[in-house]
Amino acid sequence: MSDMMYFDHAATTPVHPRVVEAMMPYLTQVFGNPSSVHGFGREARKALEQARDQIAAFMDAEPQSLIFTGSGTEADNLAIIGGAMAQRERGRHIITSRIEHHAVLHACEYLEQAGFEVTYLPVDKTGMVRLADLQEAVRPDTVLVSIMYGNNEVGTIQPIVEIGTFLREKGIVFHTDAVQAFGVLPISVRELPVDMLSVSAHKINGPKGVGALYLARKTPISPIVHGGSQERKRRAGTENLAGIVGFAEATRVTAEEMDARVAKYRRMKEEMESVWKLTGIAYRINGHPEAVLPHIFNVSFIGAHTETMLMNLDLANIAASSGSACTSGSLELSHVLRAMNLDDAIAQSAIRFSFGITNTVEEARKAAHAVAQIFYRLVKRA
Repeated sequence: MSDMMYFDHAATTPVHPRVVEAMMPYLTQVFGNPSSVHGFGREARKALEQARDQIAAFMDAEPQSLIFTGSGTEADNLAIIGGAMAQRERGRHIITSRIEHHAVLHACEYLEQAGFEVTYLPVDKTGMVRLADLQEAVRPDTVLVSIMYGNNEVGTIQPIVEIGTFLREKGIVFHTDAVQAFGVLPISVRELPVDMLSVSAHKINGPKGVGALYLARKTPISPIVHGGSQERKRRAGTENLAGIVGFAEATRVTAEEMDARVAKYRRMKEEMESVWKLTGIAYRINGHPEAVLPHIFNVSFIGAHTETMLMNLDLANIAASSGSACTSGSLELSHVLRAMNLDDAIAQSAIRFSFGITNTVEEARKAAHAVAQIFYRLVKRA
């Protein structure tokens, strides 16, 4: 796959060589259970807590506020189901948005079956939640709100500071899924008015199978995985030590490189768009023009169907996607684009390019030219 141009980093990223190197001793030599009291266990525990310190420092959190999970999806589920169940005597109303990741939406649907009521907020044409809609939706029995930091399909950054500030005044628990924003936007949970925040290792060149939930002090939560007393009795199961060590190293590398990466991604967007302007193809950029994640570029090539474009791009050794990796196997129209009320011609021709450390500006230019050629071939044929 070495000649393949990979523009699907929002789905997953390659593991950084430094991360692999950091993980190896914990796959071969330091194999103890962090909960064991003997020397092997103590060595493992020390590595676990050092990794927790590093990841917490990256998001400006207290180490004890981090709960390690098996994925970003599990972190979302723990926040939403665990947060709602812990407060069910107080109220059974939850608010989220129509453009959330399915990890949030399906967790909310599960709670609806358990007797909770969920309000799904609309978004505007840029994919942004309106604060006024949220304020109107809040009720005396609202116990939890979950609004993502940055959207995984169109990249729109939500007004979480305004939302969180309003919810603080109301005493309502606020969760944000920051899986896509983590590593491309500086995140300080001390400054953000959030009570819970989900992140994932494999989106920032760490390993798959490890995520984390930040839980502010005194935030009510009920465990959703039951067993041992790991993670301060908040998430049972022996911790994935090698994965967590890898996650910590990924945050260290990201901290060193984030500014340079973000600058490169912005340049790549500019290069791609300049090619399309030059070639005169019919395209439209989806999402917010300014409040947008730097690595996500969702573009509609009007007149060419998404699936046909993706197949042709794949044949040209370019990997892109139609949106979320969790649903890209299906031919259904993206729930995000549907929620944005885009015209059919725009919604049915949208492609998501998402950038990462393997990409270069030259590659972006090459890919943009290939897109233009494919577009003209398909539209001419049509």
